[in-house]
Amino acid sequence: MKRIILTGGGTAGHVTPNLALIPELLKGGWEVHYIGTADGMERGLVEGVPGVTYHSVASGKLRRYFDWKNFTDPFRVMAGAIQSADLVRKIHPNVVFSKGGFVSVPVVYGAWMCGVPVVLHESDMTPGLANRLSAPLAKVLCCTFPEAAKLAGAKGRYTGTPLRPELFQGNREQGLKLFGFKDDRPVLMVVGGSSGAQAVNIALRKALPELLSCFQVLHLCGKGNLDHAFDGTPYYCQKEYLNDDMAHAYAASDVLVSRAGSNTLCEILALRKPALLIPYPKTASRGDQILNAQSFERRGLARVLMQEEMTPSLLAERLIEVYRDRGSLIDAMEHESSADGLSNVLRMIYQYAKK
Repeated sequence: MKRIILTGGGTAGHVTPNLALIPELLKGGWEVHYIGTADGMERGLVEGVPGVTYHSVASGKLRRYFDWKNFTDPFRVMAGAIQSADLVRKIHPNVVFSKGGFVSVPVVYGAWMCGVPVVLHESDMTPGLANRLSAPLAKVLCCTFPEAAKLAGAKGRYTGTPLRPELFQGNREQGLKLFGFKDDRPVLMVVGGSSGAQAVNIALRKALPELLSCFQVLHLCGKGNLDHAFDGTPYYCQKEYLNDDMAHAYAASDVLVSRAGSNTLCEILALRKPALLIPYPKTASRGDQILNAQSFERRGLARVLMQEEMTPSLLAERLIEVYRDRGSLIDAMEHESSADGLSNVLRMIYQYAKK
């Protein structure tokens, strides 16, 4: 039986691509193991998945800022590498797939110590610190963006990101019914996100008088960000967030407003949804979303509006332009080879797995 160790954690973005791979690996006859931390969010997402054995190891956080723990965490990473090497020897996998995040570093080092091939995946245009540390020990680095694959040199492969099949099972009619919409005008879905996206929420609500003259608006504003002054507004539906109904929301939507996180961009590309991207500014992130958005705009896959330039009137104007140009955006997305990230990454896993 083929065996694989998956790893990645710290944020949902480092786990959800693994969750997309697991059903396909199980169907392919793989024995699936996952290595994460004892108290990380990855444990809550993975441990209960049928057919997966979860293991925990020590790991230190990789910080770009001063913290006294920076002096002790390298020893936790070393301990985690030893624990991981012990697990690798016991499990005897054909390959390790790492999605990144600080928990992945000791696992990659442990696999390297045991001579097990490692396949890495990088979501952003520029690799995170964990993948920069792991890349020299890996056979290949799967990338969401073609520019990232080129920068990675001989190890780089442009694959896209694995997405869960449920995302493609949405129903437009069911989505319209869920949000109280009709099929007589286009649906704009705004993914405002958490408290860090308040600038989008504020601008969107100020632009509603103009937008509601031509769109129905589904506004995902983030936890705690509902504004009850807008309750009952015709053609406007606000939700904090969606889980199981997200596929129906995508199916019902004709145009999107979104931040530029790599997983969301992969969903936009795979579902062929015209979008206006508003990346987090550098003051709120390391700038990776700006690079992500610029890549999509450069390839004709989306339009971009910088948060620093955003006003309610300009937001409405750009959204109307995106809807008007939706045909060319969809056509560009149709010609992107990375849309099927699940199959592309699985191919890399099979290719580099030790026989």
